Amino acid sequence: MKTETEAPANGEALSDNPTASFSIGVSDADTRVDAFLAAQIAGWSRARLQRLIEDEDVLVNGKPAKASYKLRAGDEIEVELTPPPAATFTPEDIPLEIIFEDDSLIVVNKPAGLVVHPAAGIHSGTLANALAYHFQKLSTRAGDIRPGIVHRLDKDTSGLMVVAKNEATHENLADQFRAREVFKSYVALVHGVVKQQSGRIEQPIARDPRTRIRMAVVRAGRGALSLYKVRRSFKSFTLLDVELKTGRTHQIRVHLSWLKHPVVGDEVYGGGRDKTVQDVRLRAAIRKLHRQFLHAERLGFRHPASGEALQFVAPLPDELTKLLAELDAAAGTN
Repeated sequence: MKTETEAPANGEALSDNPTASFSIGVSDADTRVDAFLAAQIAGWSRARLQRLIEDEDVLVNGKPAKASYKLRAGDEIEVELTPPPAATFTPEDIPLEIIFEDDSLIVVNKPAGLVVHPAAGIHSGTLANALAYHFQKLSTRAGDIRPGIVHRLDKDTSGLMVVAKNEATHENLADQFRAREVFKSYVALVHGVVKQQSGRIEQPIARDPRTRIRMAVVRAGRGALSLYKVRRSFKSFTLLDVELKTGRTHQIRVHLSWLKHPVVGDEVYGGGRDKTVQDVRLRAAIRKLHRQFLHAERLGFRHPASGEALQFVAPLPDELTKLLAELDAAAGTN
């Protein structure tokens, strides 16, 4: 049996929680997955591990598992060690930009720099703390430290998120995400001129075998599909609309890096391209962003109660529009 455990170097690596990975040998076959994990992960009770399984933080061969699943030789297990609710988790008066609200759900425009929920080493100052303060009742399906959280955005990605107020709404929205019925479109500024006006990137994603705190295009990874269209072209940059058809961790950033057009400001997957920008003023402007140029601009789904098709739009934040203005001033558009 091969095991690996790693903790992210910072909040931008995979998730904010440490992870554990296991490859199952013949000797561990036919063991329940919860019993196996309880024997392997020190300091974690079987009950707590069962909660991780219920929250879909345990994947077997890339898919959520049931606690009763009997392991087979060759199975690959990945566990996100989400900490139990911290005693210090309290509602916090953090301003929120509410795009839409009714009795079932809330749509918020998350700013860059805001972590979605508490994790290892992060107990306050998150979107979850803010939601708990501003709303009296939210779904607890994802756990006490993730009130109403149906999906996530990276810390340094801004844009639209939907939040569930009750369990029925949460389950319905989660089903729509799983069925790939939710429309998710992002705006990304990337290095280089993308010559093809539209295209698809259909490359599997998994943990990077060389740097396990990142994701990468890996032949044996989980299927991932991103569609892109050129919105504007600059001398050395391209502004893209990117539609996610799947929801893998860091999918857009990984796919665009694989395409050799990494997202501007992405320190994890950018390959140092930000430092190669020749224009001194542009290079300084990118450095001052302190975030990647990635924004969840459009979000569409069926209302869980009425079935009505809803579509929401969040304009680019000021810091991103200012960088585009710098590009215009520096080189003009093609």
